[in-house]
Amino acid sequence: MIKPIMKDVLFLGQKSEPATKADLQVGIDLQDTLAAHREECVGMAANMIGIKKRVIIVNMGMIDIVMFNPVIRKKSGAYETEEGCLSLTGVRKTTRYEKIEVEYLDQNWKKQKMALSGWSAQICQHEMDHCDGVII
Repeated sequence: MIKPIMKDVLFLGQKSEPATKADLQVGIDLQDTLAAHREECVGMAANMIGIKKRVIIVNMGMIDIVMFNPVIRKKSGAYETEEGCLSLTGVRKTTRYEKIEVEYLDQNWKKQKMALSGWSAQICQHEMDHCDGVII
């Protein structure tokens, strides 16, 4: 289901709770909502649709990957950049890493490990910041 975009910075600034199997619908709602905002958005976190759970979706070019309880295990190549966000007005400076390795649970609740670099790594880091209540 397409959900409205959360813009309340007090809500967005709160840490998200771990996702459970009962939150699988959140992943579907993120897919639907990202598809509806495809021209202006490349990733989302559950708090952007008003749900305080550690669930994100990242556009990887041809596909979107939903990640439950993602954790960065490795990172390298720090750089400074500016990012915008569908939930916030304007752009903000931040530090990102060129290469990351992320572990997460997929929609079948199986542990996955993925190495990301460049744009996909930046999107993933932005969405994971949302889960931690970091406003970027």
